[in-house]
Amino acid sequence: MSVTGIIFSNIHDRNLPELTRLRTMASVPFGCRYRFIDFTLSNMVNSGVTSVGIITQTNYQSLSDHIGTGKDWDLATRAGGVKLISPNITAFANDNVRSHISSRLESLKSATVYISRRKEDLIVLSDCDVICNIDLGDMIAFHKKTGADITLATKKMKLTPDLAVKNVIINKDGDGRVNDLLIYPFDVSGEHSVSLNIMVLEREKLLNIVNDASAHGYTSFNSDVLLRNVHSYKIMAYEYEGYFACVSSLSEYFSCSLELLDPEVRNALFGIKNRPIYTKIRNSPPTRYTDAATVSNSLFADGCLIEGHVENSIIFRGVTIGKGAVVKDSIIMQDSVISAGAQINCSVLDKNVVVKEGVRLSGHSTLPFYVPKNTIV
Repeated sequence: MSVTGIIFSNIHDRNLPELTRLRTMASVPFGCRYRFIDFTLSNMVNSGVTSVGIITQTNYQSLSDHIGTGKDWDLATRAGGVKLISPNITAFANDNVRSHISSRLESLKSATVYISRRKEDLIVLSDCDVICNIDLGDMIAFHKKTGADITLATKKMKLTPDLAVKNVIINKDGDGRVNDLLIYPFDVSGEHSVSLNIMVLEREKLLNIVNDASAHGYTSFNSDVLLRNVHSYKIMAYEYEGYFACVSSLSEYFSCSLELLDPEVRNALFGIKNRPIYTKIRNSPPTRYTDAATVSNSLFADGCLIEGHVENSIIFRGVTIGKGAVVKDSIIMQDSVISAGAQINCSVLDKNVVVKEGVRLSGHSTLPFYVPKNTIV
């Protein structure tokens, strides 16, 4: 059976307003040279999904620049490939209509023409704020084997009440059939299976679901489709056992990024045979470390000039760190400049930030200090 994919690029923008003011959640930089969408796109391509639609709404110029023709993911093909699905909004729509696409179901309503024109049998739906390296091919095979109407990717996690309220908890029977969903519950803790916001279903069934939702005014896929039909649909849970992180705040972005300094986490994401994570290729010179540079437990992209001290940090492409500068427990994005003598601690610096000589910036591991794109400090 042939498979197509759909990725939601905007629906979680409000969770990370600092980094999505000028970009979609899908194009948020991560891990020195990647974007969030690279993980979702790579998961699909590695599983043989060669046609992908990316539903957009606003601020998708950086996403368009990053994806380009799709050649870096081997998606620059006439039959299939990657396509940005822009919002279906007329020039006469009011502001309320322009801002209404805030959920998966509402986003799918704007993409019905694209979905109806596809010829594939199955469709994979995925959010773009999920950092994982999942074998979607195995999940699709599980979907076919069980004869499910909808298959949800889940993972067992130890939850605190603060973490549970950000997740959809999936309850299932011994055969893996879903019998209940707890949607962003309060006062839940312990080990539970949570939804990865990745699902597989037949394309025709998805069209029927979206048309029915439009007719009844439904807006939430979890509440109005899955929970409402949990006993009438055969909904199966596919248990994923690898590394998984979902970013829903700046502090979570900060902690997830610094987790990459752990070799086991890097291996779980980037070291799986036959499942590489692809991204846009840039031809830059290697990073240069001068005799004055001291570096420990940090990741660097190419094209940087390092003359200062860097510790426990993530450094993106083209960053300059001057003599005597100190960067600790921080994330410095592309083409930023840390001038001589500056000190950066527990901070996130967006692209093209310039920190002048002697400036000190400091946050905390639970509340990192953020500097917006193109800022001079």
